Amino acid sequence: MEKSMNLLVTGGCGFIGSNFVRQRLFSKDPEVGRIVNLDKLTYAGNPFNLKGVDTDPRYVFVHGDIGDEALIAKLLTEHQIDCVVNFAAESHVDRSIDSPEPFIQTNVVGTLRLLNASRRYWAALAEPKKKEFRFLHVSTDEVYGTLSLTDPAFTEETPFAPNSPYAASKASSDHLVRSFQHTYGFPTLTTNCSNNYGPFHFPEKLIPLMILNALDGKNLPIYGDGMQIRDWLYVEDHAEAIWLVVRKGIPGQTYNVGGLNERPNIEVVERICALLDAKSPRKDGKSYISQKTTVADRPGHDRRYAIDCTKIQKELGWNPRESFETGLARTIDWYLANRSWCDDITSKKYARERLGVS
Repeated sequence: MEKSMNLLVTGGCGFIGSNFVRQRLFSKDPEVGRIVNLDKLTYAGNPFNLKGVDTDPRYVFVHGDIGDEALIAKLLTEHQIDCVVNFAAESHVDRSIDSPEPFIQTNVVGTLRLLNASRRYWAALAEPKKKEFRFLHVSTDEVYGTLSLTDPAFTEETPFAPNSPYAASKASSDHLVRSFQHTYGFPTLTTNCSNNYGPFHFPEKLIPLMILNALDGKNLPIYGDGMQIRDWLYVEDHAEAIWLVVRKGIPGQTYNVGGLNERPNIEVVERICALLDAKSPRKDGKSYISQKTTVADRPGHDRRYAIDCTKIQKELGWNPRESFETGLARTIDWYLANRSWCDDITSKKYARERLGVS
């Protein structure tokens, strides 16, 4: 697939989706014709995430829902879409524990309706466009469940064992995508990623929450003993992996994408505090780590996630560019330089809501 493609990106105003759109348009990628961004603009969707690309003639924004099959069908036909990249999802575990139903509605029903409309469009395409069409579904390592300290990392063959309503909803959507490929021959691709971090991350997740709480003089809440281990993937590395899978991946295949950076949550918080101590010291001279506090653990909190990304490395030649140290430093620099974005999010879109830890 070397000629330019028109993309329908769902959830492109969210954290990972907006980084993907920005990367493709700012890079002036000749393989990108047009990007149509369909986003419902829920609490985590922010058009400001795409400031600077919104005037690009290749960019089109549409306010809408992936569950609207008529709208999806219209966009696919009107813009002669060659590839759908599905980022749209409810994604926060704490929210899914509090209220599972929105996760089922968006992640399961929404994905099904997006698949339905896309498959009908694909089935009516003439060759060679039909052969070249792709549907890429972005998912999570949480579908695989949890690991002990000695278990091998998740591979693409690891059985699904979701432990939260969020993870269960994503596992369901993964199964739907697989079924459309197997039943209809629909050219799907799935990526399962580890924990992302980086610019434009909504401040309910661990890293942005700790950065902003530290700077605002608030407590840094750590679940339980803080020894839950996650594999941290810089969001721009993830965006590059997704684009590589779109272009080079084999339809029907799943590709795990990991950062090769396993860290316990407490170590992540300590590293954030050390970097902030150096980059933006407290006026009283104390370390930000003094703001650390422990809170009751999340119900059913998975102990460890780890991704084996050997498949995408060997078959497609992808490797993360950022180490955890360089990626975290870049992330903190971004938040320090973009306090207005942070203030807008926390004051207008997240006021009075409980901030959780991913």
